[in-house]
Amino acid sequence: MTDQRAGIEWRDGVPIARRFDDPYYSLDNGMAETEHVFLGGNDLPARFGGAFHIAELGFGTGLNLLVTWAAWDKAGQPGTLSFTSFEAFPMSPVDMAAALAHFADLAPYAESLLAAWTPDKGAVQLPDGPTLEVITGDARTTVPAWNKQADAWFLDGFSPAKNPELWEPALLSAVGAHTKPGGTAATYSAAGAVRQALSEAGFDVTRVSGFGRKRHMTCARMPDAE
Repeated sequence: MTDQRAGIEWRDGVPIARRFDDPYYSLDNGMAETEHVFLGGNDLPARFGGAFHIAELGFGTGLNLLVTWAAWDKAGQPGTLSFTSFEAFPMSPVDMAAALAHFADLAPYAESLLAAWTPDKGAVQLPDGPTLEVITGDARTTVPAWNKQADAWFLDGFSPAKNPELWEPALLSAVGAHTKPGGTAATYSAAGAVRQALSEAGFDVTRVSGFGRKRHMTCARMPDAE
């Protein structure tokens, strides 16, 4: 089974991006990886509340969205959640459903996502959940053209060695420009070039313990407004 648009093949039930020869989520535990890297790396859910906006490089299977949505519900803070993801090669709903079927704890959220969203649909209000917008196309063009700023970024492109376009200094500079004062970013990558580019984009950058087989990951924070 393959997805010609996203270039997917399946290995032992895990979706692999054929263009980049990289899995869409951790072979150890994709849900726990999202919780450690993207929630923990952005100090979430402690920061939830108000009109909170998350942006992401690489929508993939939608797993990060679902884990975040579940954490938002559990936190029970008043406010609204918006989730914007920049994705060049959207998965088909069929392959997305197959990938998300591995995460039984997220089944109700997956069902709601799959019922409400299809590639290129634009912004949708998920039932009793966040507003989701997946912006398709090359992030090097779509991020700079975005007219909003995020409270937190999930930098979840494929490996910098295999997908260097999503880690270019110019793109990470655009990420910085679209981050609110005091906003954050997190990624599983601890590559020196990535940390340097985030620093040059205006973030205060920290290397912390990674998830699973990865010894380190990167957290970044934009200084507060003066």
